[in-house]
Amino acid sequence: MSAASAAPEGQAGRIWKRFRRHRLALAGGFVVALLLASALFAPFLSPQDPTLLDTALRFRPPFADWRFPLGTDELGRDTLSRLLFGGRVSLTVGLVAMITTVMTGALIGITAGFIGGIVDTLLMRFVDTMLCFPQVFLLLVVAAFVPPTLLSISLVIGLTSWMEVSRIVRAEILHLKEQDFVAAARALGASRARIMFRELLPNAAAPILVAATLKVASAVLMESYISYLGYGVQPPLASWGNMLTNAQGYFDTVPWLAILPGVAITLTVVGFNFLGDGLRDALDPRLRMDP
Repeated sequence: MSAASAAPEGQAGRIWKRFRRHRLALAGGFVVALLLASALFAPFLSPQDPTLLDTALRFRPPFADWRFPLGTDELGRDTLSRLLFGGRVSLTVGLVAMITTVMTGALIGITAGFIGGIVDTLLMRFVDTMLCFPQVFLLLVVAAFVPPTLLSISLVIGLTSWMEVSRIVRAEILHLKEQDFVAAARALGASRARIMFRELLPNAAAPILVAATLKVASAVLMESYISYLGYGVQPPLASWGNMLTNAQGYFDTVPWLAILPGVAITLTVVGFNFLGDGLRDALDPRLRMDP
């Protein structure tokens, strides 16, 4: 094996060594993998059609009927099936919103950090202005004027949560653009675009990856919040947020209808946060590598 091929493997091994020492991150990764698998294979795992109504079966408690392992809701729909398909919707929103957030934030951050000057000043003042408004306020204002589809909700969440990513990327670019490899690329006549996206951006991947992981959790939480307020995913399509909305009137009598989607949201947010925390520690080259 050549030295060139051994180096990446050695680096990957060191990253994995750091990551596996973070027990909560391993647990978070397992939870995230389980949730993603359940969402991906929801059509095969669901015991019933999640949209099938049968008012004669309303409010069946969990484990009372093998056909409905987690009971039924106020319209006789299977709760387990709706949780699985709701997870598919909520995680899709989280992932699409994360991609939108990272792409927007990375583009603005790398442009501001690399070009500098008046461009940096204007872009950062725009970021500061956006940060003056609470994200929930921006979400509700935009959602009131945009038809609530799966794509529109994902884009709205992504386009109102990119500001922190832009600051992270800008700070990393300000450090990296002073390195020797950038000076070498300039000396060889590389264009600005090539330096930005072929030289600098790959070297800023570690903080972007960590921010992306955490933004999935934030997007799932935001989707649940606006769906709970009635601006998110609309019935009959299930999401964890609108399941909470439908269950709020029955919490005193059938609390499991609210507890189950609440637990799913909590596990998702905690799992992604632990995973992001572990990735941050593993990808930080300043950490000690010995146990």
